[in-house]
Amino acid sequence: MSKTLLMKGNEALAEAAIIAGCRHYFAYPITPQNEIPAYLSRRMPEVGGTFLQAESELAAISMVLGAAAGGVRTMTSSSSPGMALKQEGISYIAGSELPCVLVNVMRGGPGLGAIAGAQGDYFQATRGGGNGDYRTIVLAPGSAQELADFTIDAFDLADEYRIPVLILADGYIGQMSEPVVLPEPTGKTFKKPWALTGAKGRSKNIIASMKLIPDTALEEHNLHLQEKYDLISENVRRIETYHTDDAEWLIVAYGTAARIARKAVDRLRAEGVKAGLFRPLSLWPFPDRELYELARNAGKVLTVEMSLGQLVEDVKLSVNGAVEVDLYGRAGGAVPALDDIIERIKSYERENHTHVQAS
Repeated sequence: MSKTLLMKGNEALAEAAIIAGCRHYFAYPITPQNEIPAYLSRRMPEVGGTFLQAESELAAISMVLGAAAGGVRTMTSSSSPGMALKQEGISYIAGSELPCVLVNVMRGGPGLGAIAGAQGDYFQATRGGGNGDYRTIVLAPGSAQELADFTIDAFDLADEYRIPVLILADGYIGQMSEPVVLPEPTGKTFKKPWALTGAKGRSKNIIASMKLIPDTALEEHNLHLQEKYDLISENVRRIETYHTDDAEWLIVAYGTAARIARKAVDRLRAEGVKAGLFRPLSLWPFPDRELYELARNAGKVLTVEMSLGQLVEDVKLSVNGAVEVDLYGRAGGAVPALDDIIERIKSYERENHTHVQAS
């Protein structure tokens, strides 16, 4: 039986990577994810793995590409400006259809910004981030426990679909210490006949993202990738809902913002307002159909995020004009205030009641 441990979120993720079978980790330090490389610098040698602090983020993602091409489970982690530097390599990895796990423990921006947690990298994460038509699966944990659980899932998804999987967590989730029950490995195995393991006794494998000959090769490759993305979009849709069955207000949030929004739902219900929480656990694919049905039934939607209008775009696309969508966003490491969320909804209720009475 697994025992409960008090762990910082970043360390829970790092140990879960070991449990998942990752033995090749490459990264460059940056706050607020530094506990991940610090932890793995000790643990990887203990399990016969490879830990390497690269000379730069560009070098680290290139090492991940090489390890993934060899068919091994590999991971890198960074924070916002560091992830920006990795985008060229991530595009190469996606174009080469290589499985790996990427971790972004977000900080405030733009630029170097601040070391406080934020959610300003949503566009970068869910729109590919680098050049070309590609996607990465994006998972959004909301606790130290989920940082561990989602890491196990991420490695399996990466191998199943031959795609980079990004774990997107704000810095507060990575830094907070909570009780964690370390997950068990799933036991899933994936054959990798495409891997570069030496061609003795078989035809050689070629892994590349460049497709020059014939002149239609790159378009055909993109169409092949899109078929895979369509399949993922159907099969990898993750949500958590809270008090949504009878909700007349639907709050949409992820990460730390969702933790605060959940408390707001409790307070609002205690005061007679039927609020509910919709938490997307997969940011790509975004659970648009699931959100549409709940939002249409609720009638009113408030998006709460630690950025100034990124998640809200997917929310608006999902509801497709069926209901009005309001935004409460904070930026630069600021955290949504519980009282502000409650007041935003209650003020709307007061105004709406006044208008009804006047008419």
